[in-house]
Amino acid sequence: MTHAGGPGTSRSPTVHELRQEIRDGGLRATPCRIALLRLMQVQSSPLCHSDVVERLTDAAFDQSTVYRALNDLADAGLLHRMELGDHVWRYELPEKHTNREGHPHHLCESCGRITCLSDITIPHTEFAVCAANIGSVREVLLKGICTSCQPSSAGRKL
Repeated sequence: MTHAGGPGTSRSPTVHELRQEIRDGGLRATPCRIALLRLMQVQSSPLCHSDVVERLTDAAFDQSTVYRALNDLADAGLLHRMELGDHVWRYELPEKHTNREGHPHHLCESCGRITCLSDITIPHTEFAVCAANIGSVREVLLKGICTSCQPSSAGRKL
């Protein structure tokens, strides 16, 4: 968000700042949209609709309201919407609001967990070089098995 301290700082935006960001995106600042942006501020990886609904249970928004609000915020550019090959839409703050410019994601093929690989950055100039050969690049996705799902190496033959 465009709040004091800039991206990557520990200060969360105020409700007033969130309202203004939503209005600047051309939307009405509804309680659900404000709650969604506030929730996304503290996430370290993308969330799907059911993850968001689960985390907002205390707010008592119905599932369809959350779904519409997620898509409205994505259409306005306030959230980044991605589909990582499993036909599930996931949402996160756009890179301009985080310190994770050009970051790829890892999809665990066992548990489905998505991890932002923040320590691996791909400058947009690198995307442009790749795009010259293949058209355009929107997402970088690595698939494999996360450390939680990896069988322990004890007892395995090499």
